[in-house]
Amino acid sequence: MTPSVLVVGAGFGGLAAALELARHGYHDVTILEQADDLGGVWRDNTYPGAACDAPSDLYSYSYAPNASWAKRFAGQREILDYAHAVARDHGILDRIRFGTEVQSADFDADRGKWRLRTTAGERFEADVFVPAVGQLSRPQPPTIPGRDTFAGPAFHSARWDHGVDLTGRRVAVVGTGASAIQIVPAIQPGVGHLTIFQRSAPWIIPKLERAYLPSRFPRLGKAGIFQRSERATWWAFYELVSTGLEGGGPVARVLTWWANRHRAKQVTDPELLAKVTPDYAAGCKRGLMASDYYPALMQDNVALTTSDIVEITPDAVVTADGARHEVDVIVYCTGFATHDFLAPMRIRGLGGKDLHEVWAGGARAYLGLTVPNFPNMFIMYGPNTNVGAGSIIYLHERQARYLRLAVAQLASSGGYLDVREDAEERFDAEIQERLAHTVWTKCTSWYREPSGRVTANWPGSMREYDKRTRRFDAENYTLTRHEARLPG
Repeated sequence: MTPSVLVVGAGFGGLAAALELARHGYHDVTILEQADDLGGVWRDNTYPGAACDAPSDLYSYSYAPNASWAKRFAGQREILDYAHAVARDHGILDRIRFGTEVQSADFDADRGKWRLRTTAGERFEADVFVPAVGQLSRPQPPTIPGRDTFAGPAFHSARWDHGVDLTGRRVAVVGTGASAIQIVPAIQPGVGHLTIFQRSAPWIIPKLERAYLPSRFPRLGKAGIFQRSERATWWAFYELVSTGLEGGGPVARVLTWWANRHRAKQVTDPELLAKVTPDYAAGCKRGLMASDYYPALMQDNVALTTSDIVEITPDAVVTADGARHEVDVIVYCTGFATHDFLAPMRIRGLGGKDLHEVWAGGARAYLGLTVPNFPNMFIMYGPNTNVGAGSIIYLHERQARYLRLAVAQLASSGGYLDVREDAEERFDAEIQERLAHTVWTKCTSWYREPSGRVTANWPGSMREYDKRTRRFDAENYTLTRHEARLPG
């Protein structure tokens, strides 16, 4: 028996799952994608300056190196083109059902099947269910009084309105996270005035950008020595950085020194320097790379305010210090709804258990992949699989490999696999104990639940995750075989 597989989401995680299965001969795979294109975050985030902060040669599938990256840190369009090329070259495009939004998924224990229903009323059925909707897929605008009264254009960075001309306009950017530090330098030269509203200053190290000569990689071969060495070097760099996320030690001290030096060299105004100096440990929130953000803040048409926003009126943003900042356009760089994993899908497993009720105290999963009482469900980019340093695609490949090994087990045995509760509990206890000693517990961030539980991040290295997912550990699962029921 060849198990059938339904993947929900055609971002890099969903593509990784389908690619891994197809590469090993499992072709009964369908991807359901709610949008009209693949690419996930790289389809949605088209704002000016959008680019990856992981090097291109590492932010790519190991079996599909791209010999044509234009620069070390690829831009949004180039990454999306890469995703298209990989899906096309590996025969995945015709497996994707675009414009198909999954509303619910229910496990039928009698038949050992997952039954999915879409918002349009369509029904799909498969042996294996792979949610791959990501952690950064649902924009989260701020809850500010009066936000809906603003008379001008206002939009989230992940829903950029390209019909709005910012030339000569007074623009507000709310937030100073990963998107904002790319948007600000990109739009600053053309706007009339730019006001940035900062809640907390980010830790920023230089972005070691470099352009690649068009002939370099083709001359060295599709996966030439230069490309392989770039990938290996950056992989080793991030593995080293990950050791500093425990909040102390020489690596953390070096990273802190590097960021402080970078800031002091680029920000020469003492008042601005004080504003952009973080008041929390490096790495506690997402660390950023940029070499053009601080210089943009130094320009005459830019102002940075650290006073909290208390109200938005039809033509202004009002802050707690009483200042009224008149603006024509507002851009919300306020992140995503990261705590409601797999929402808004309703997912029900054995005995009708509702996944979101099971996760009421915070999402958790064995290896970030499987949840007790939800058999044959394997989550891509699930709880505690975000990397604090490195490439998420590296982890996607390891998760996809584990999925493929599980599918191979099912092809041999039939039935359905349910991770044992004691195995998941031991794993979760270990991960949470390790996370308690990391820098991520030292401040509030999207990595943590309001309760303080860290649900986003993996506490170890990429190498460790690779090792722990290298084989399918059937001893930690219960296999239930069932007999096919005949009509009548």
